[in-house]
Amino acid sequence: MTEHQPAFGKTTGARGREASARQADGGFWHRPDWMNLVSGVLILLASVMFGIVAFKVVVKMPLFALREVVVISPLGHVTHAQLRYVAASSLRGNFFTVDLDRARKAFENLPWVRNAQLRRLWPGSIEVVLEEHVAVAYWRSVDSGDTRLVNSFGELFDAAANDSMPVFSGPSDSSAQILAEMRQLNEVLQPMQRKIVALSLSGRHAWQLKLDDGMVIELGKDLSKDQDDRKVKATPEERLARFVALWPQTREKLGRPVLVADLRYQSGFALRMANSEQGKGK
Repeated sequence: MTEHQPAFGKTTGARGREASARQADGGFWHRPDWMNLVSGVLILLASVMFGIVAFKVVVKMPLFALREVVVISPLGHVTHAQLRYVAASSLRGNFFTVDLDRARKAFENLPWVRNAQLRRLWPGSIEVVLEEHVAVAYWRSVDSGDTRLVNSFGELFDAAANDSMPVFSGPSDSSAQILAEMRQLNEVLQPMQRKIVALSLSGRHAWQLKLDDGMVIELGKDLSKDQDDRKVKATPEERLARFVALWPQTREKLGRPVLVADLRYQSGFALRMANSEQGKGK
C-alpha cells in the first residue's frame, strides 16, 4: 500500500499568492499607508476649519469692540464734530476687523487735514494723528479762475479761510514756485520794511508783485540764463535788490506815492506816480 504525503508547502504557497492578489485587487481600503495619509490630511483640514471658525467667533466677542478714538495731535481748524462724524462713519467693525486704511482716507478728506495716521491700541482703541494744512496764501488760477488755498509746502487745498494772507496767481502747477519766489523777494524787501500782499506769475513767466502800501512792482521774466556777449541780464531778485538800494533817495526826491515801479529795464527803472506823472530813475 502506497502512502501519499500531502503537499502542504505547495498548497500554502498558492493560498498566499491568492491572498496577496486579493489584497492588491482590494485597492485603497486594503492599503493602510494610504489610509493613514488621507486621515492625516482630513484631520489637518478639520483643525484649520475649526481654527478659522473659532477665530471668527472670538474676534466678534464684545471684549474686542472699539470703545474710543484717541486724537493725540493738537487741533487748529478741524473740529471735534467733524472728528466724531468721520469716526462714526468710517470705523466699522471691532479691534481686529476695522479697516484702518479706509478710515485714514476718510480723515484725510476733511478740508484742513493734510495727512492722517491711525493705529490700534489694545484692547479697544484707535489712535489718530492728524497733520493739518498751514495756509500761507490764497490762490487764483490764471487757467481756470479757481480760488483755493496754498499751504506751507506750496500745495493747493480746498478750505474756507478769512485770514490776512498774500494772494498768488499763476498757472495751475506753479503754486510751489510762487511760494519759493515770495520768500526770496520778501527777504530782499526787508530794508524797505514792506511785505508782499500779491504775487503773480503770468503765462509768459513774467513776475508782478504788490506791496502792503499799494505799490505794484513789475519784475518781468528771469532772463539770467539768456545771456549774450553784449550784456548780462539780471534775475528778478537782482532787479528788486537794485530798486530797494535806490529807494530811500528816490522816495525823498519824489515826495509822492508811487503807484507802479517798472523794473524791467537794464540800467534803471520807471515810476508811475499817484497823479499819473512819470519819473525815471537811473
